[in-house]
Amino acid sequence: MQIDPRCMRCGMAPETVNHTLFECPPALQVWALSPIPTAPAHFPTGGLFTNMTQLFWHLPNDDRMRMFPWLIWYIWKARNDKVMSNVDWDPNEIIVKAEAESIAWTKAQERLEMAYPHTETHVEISALGDICQVDGAWKESECRAGLGWYYFNTNTLENFMGGCNLRRGISPLQAELEALIWAMQCMLRIRKLTTVFQTDCSDVVKMVSRPEEWPAFSLLLEEVDRCKRRFNSFSIMQIPRTKNTQADKLARSARALLTDVYYVNSVSPVWISELF
Repeated sequence: MQIDPRCMRCGMAPETVNHTLFECPPALQVWALSPIPTAPAHFPTGGLFTNMTQLFWHLPNDDRMRMFPWLIWYIWKARNDKVMSNVDWDPNEIIVKAEAESIAWTKAQERLEMAYPHTETHVEISALGDICQVDGAWKESECRAGLGWYYFNTNTLENFMGGCNLRRGISPLQAELEALIWAMQCMLRIRKLTTVFQTDCSDVVKMVSRPEEWPAFSLLLEEVDRCKRRFNSFSIMQIPRTKNTQADKLARSARALLTDVYYVNSVSPVWISELF
């Protein structure tokens, strides 16, 4: 298709990204009226990367400078409204909208930090108080996966344990994550709201710490997040497999059973001859 490469707003130059966002007269007006410092041959310039470098790394230390991503966004929206609907935006309107969005985003981050209880991730450090060790058992040749958890309090010596089986998921990692979710739900039911969770699977620790990096498990990680919000404090840490034997035995034994099982008690299930 043959198209006119000239800018559809000013008609004076090819419509490159840099021209649209920084050099087109309506865009220049926005930058000139905004709090972002401008100077001839310094900013804006004819180089896109030069302009972006200035915005990302060379602005003054001033809270008002944080609005530049929204300035860029609204300059682009104004261009689209002009091209598609022949609507002209006032430069001051763009600045007001960008500033409002910047303030709203900053406040949202503050609320987000307040909404989430303190979460820590550790690798093999000592823990005291309420401890819940979790494990999942998965085998490709078997139709069921097993989940196991073992709770104990280092001060009172109180203990609980759980083992269940369910339809095998797509991977061992799914079973590990399902074991954590079930353990969290059980701890909430018995009001253990300051529990330190322990797993021998390093990937589970990473998933809880950075769920956005594991999109394939988003549904399960959303459930982890819902449970996590109900704890007064939440921690998860990695421990060696040799220190997670109780949860491992509970998960493996539940997986091996030919019937459905859901077991929560303070004593070992009868199908395990030796838990400790």
